[in-house]
Amino acid sequence: MDTKKEIKNNNFICQIINKDLNENKNLSFYTRFPPEPNGYLHIGHAKSICLNFELSSLYKGRCNLRFDDTNPLKENIKYIKSIKHDINWLGYKWHGNVRYASEYFLKLYQYAQELIKKGLAYVDHLTKEQIREYRGTLNTPGKNSPYRNRTIQENIELFEKMKKGDFSEGEACLRAKINMSSSSIIMRDPVLYRIIFIKHHQTQNKWCIYPMYDFAHCLSDSIEGITHSLCTLEFQDNKFLYNWILKNTSVKHYPKQYEFSRLNLEFSILSKRKIKILIDKNIIEGWDDPRIPTLSALRRKGYTPSSIKNFCQKIGVTKQNNLIEFSMLEHCIRKELNQTAIRTMAILDPIKIFLYNLDSNYKEEFIVPNHPNNPEMGTHKIIFTNTIYIDRSDFKEKYDKKYKRLKLGEKIRLRYSYIIHAEKIEKDEYGNISNIICYCDLNTLGRKPKDNKNPAVIHWISEKNTLSAEFKLYDQLFNIKNPEQQENFLLYINSKSLIKKFGFIEKKIGEEIQKKISNNNIEIFFQFERIGYFCIDFIDSKKNQLVFNRTVGLRDTWDSKKIKTKNITNN
Repeated sequence: MDTKKEIKNNNFICQIINKDLNENKNLSFYTRFPPEPNGYLHIGHAKSICLNFELSSLYKGRCNLRFDDTNPLKENIKYIKSIKHDINWLGYKWHGNVRYASEYFLKLYQYAQELIKKGLAYVDHLTKEQIREYRGTLNTPGKNSPYRNRTIQENIELFEKMKKGDFSEGEACLRAKINMSSSSIIMRDPVLYRIIFIKHHQTQNKWCIYPMYDFAHCLSDSIEGITHSLCTLEFQDNKFLYNWILKNTSVKHYPKQYEFSRLNLEFSILSKRKIKILIDKNIIEGWDDPRIPTLSALRRKGYTPSSIKNFCQKIGVTKQNNLIEFSMLEHCIRKELNQTAIRTMAILDPIKIFLYNLDSNYKEEFIVPNHPNNPEMGTHKIIFTNTIYIDRSDFKEKYDKKYKRLKLGEKIRLRYSYIIHAEKIEKDEYGNISNIICYCDLNTLGRKPKDNKNPAVIHWISEKNTLSAEFKLYDQLFNIKNPEQQENFLLYINSKSLIKKFGFIEKKIGEEIQKKISNNNIEIFFQFERIGYFCIDFIDSKKNQLVFNRTVGLRDTWDSKKIKTKNITNN
């Protein structure tokens, strides 16, 4: 894909950048990706990553990675490592060293002092609940805190006491003095600093006061020389505060903030808080559970960097919020794997077939392609014997005219092999079919049967060519399209979002995979014929027990002609 061309032609942000560059020939494009290290990146972050890094490449600019580490209560070094890994996995490289908002804490503190000295900030002793109450609503103005009119000197001294740890958590905070009657609630004296007594992963115990996101973000952008600060629409109102802080401090550089729509994906939860609830309640296994759209989970499920970037390019960048079809994401990986995945056979729910006209020593070898349309991917060998396995769903005992697979008294062709005829069945003590007794027509290899009718084709594996494996079949975690909008989203969990099967793969293929696992070379994808696309689960697989995750089914349900205009319109 020509991502740069697509961005240049269909991105309203490019129009803004082009205008800015035309008006200022000396302007160098400089942006950033500023994640908070309190969770793992998800598909929505991928959209922002692709946008910022692709734009920096397109305009020969720079893109910083800056961690917004202003709340040590929720942050963890493991999230920092994961975020860096995800960005590198997507194929991007940030400019220079990784940056942290905490690097600028002293400078931010000085800017806060500057606002106090200008009479534009004050130390408040209202509780969180009281601040919320005093702030008012969309229909009613707020009211001033009783501490709002302290003298500048009082506020300087009190802010210094906050810094020294003389107040307990929640006992004091620093607020901007703006306008409690503002039509924008965010401008009603927002909190700039709060007290938190906890060890910070970067600054250790050096600070006990921490700036709020809105205060740290715009000033960090200015300190780094960011020209275009790109964020999602939920920060649209924050722009008022972003510009107010820059205007009222002695910054030398004025970045500009621009908003675009966030990514909303069908049947998915993107909220870190809600994902954590799913983890805490053991509904999912963790941040990399393939049923959620974190990048680590998508990677574990078998999604590739190019498929995710292709998806982000297809959805475009607009100022309209919309719900993206999950089938579009599946289309992107299916289209790629259709060209790159090795074809092989696997049996997920085995049922045994005995070919009674072949003796126990009968053995035949077939050379089959690894990909039917790509000879360069090579071939592999399969064996055919008198006892084979097929999937239980490929046999029906009772006659059904619409059923096109193996039935009693009917014929079927084995993939790459012969036509067989089901004559009788054997059942165990519980009434389950244990064996299907069939006749094998050895005159049908590559030929039509004598009756000139071509039966359907099913996959199979010889009993002597099997390696046991576990298969995880993933479906949507939720059974409604937009669980994010539900107050109690847990009511809509799909109880069949994960089904485990225990069956077989081709032995030779399995042995090759085991070697790759031992060498930590495990990015390998398969199309299990007639079943779907799978990848090796690099978390749960062991050398003696392979586990496969279904990435996506074979059937493509996404129609590119159905893309709504609002998904690609530049507003």
